[in-house]
Amino acid sequence: MSNNKKHVLFIGAGRMAQALIKGINKNEFSILVGNNGNEDRLREVKETFEVETTNHWSQEIHKMDIIILAMPPESHDDILAKLSKDISGQLVITVAAGIGPTYLESRLPKGTPVSWVMPNTAAKLCKSMTLYALGQNVNQEQQGWIEALIYDIGEFEKVTEQQIHELTAVTGSAPAFIYRVAEALEKITLESGVNKDQARKLVANMIAGSAEMLKTNAAPAELADEVATPGGSTAAGLEILDTNHLDRLMIDAIEACRQKAMRQE
Repeated sequence: MSNNKKHVLFIGAGRMAQALIKGINKNEFSILVGNNGNEDRLREVKETFEVETTNHWSQEIHKMDIIILAMPPESHDDILAKLSKDISGQLVITVAAGIGPTYLESRLPKGTPVSWVMPNTAAKLCKSMTLYALGQNVNQEQQGWIEALIYDIGEFEKVTEQQIHELTAVTGSAPAFIYRVAEALEKITLESGVNKDQARKLVANMIAGSAEMLKTNAAPAELADEVATPGGSTAAGLEILDTNHLDRLMIDAIEACRQKAMRQE
């Protein structure tokens, strides 16, 4: 990237915006944050992250290189209509479920470079698994901006728009499924008499260690076999999960996420 900071306007100041703002390299990007009028939220963001805020973001568009739409899917049409009046070649990025490059391009002036970036909430710990897809008009330099924006919030992969539609339920929604599993395990752990902090430590580190084992590229089935001695106690537990079709339950949950996202487009 050049020595000149790129100017980034966030429209939206909620949890995902804040996670991104926290992770963005302030030496490379100058950040301005606006929203739809929640002044308390803007004040909180300004104080917490030491960034500039505005109550009139539409007046700042001409100064920007990048505009990040950090708002719910249903808010996009109104904002895109307003943006269309003032935009002139800025890179527009959305972080909303179901809002792909095709959607953005159909609602912005012809030739506008757009991208769909899908982090997850672990971005605030710089542990996100972020997916991104490019529109038709993004050049190599702008792709570099996108990767620089998300570099410090965790791992990322460039995929197609269709793949984000299909994969967001795994990278973005499935963490909630893991947290539900953790919640159940914590309840069971507490029954042994340990305190809440001990229960959280036991479960969190077990899940973290399991994730690290997965990163070795060993197949999940192989890793399960390493834990489960045939006829042993772990095998008895796995049999319950298999009998109750855990795999089908997860597939159904992922499909429900996908269907909901499609309805929001």
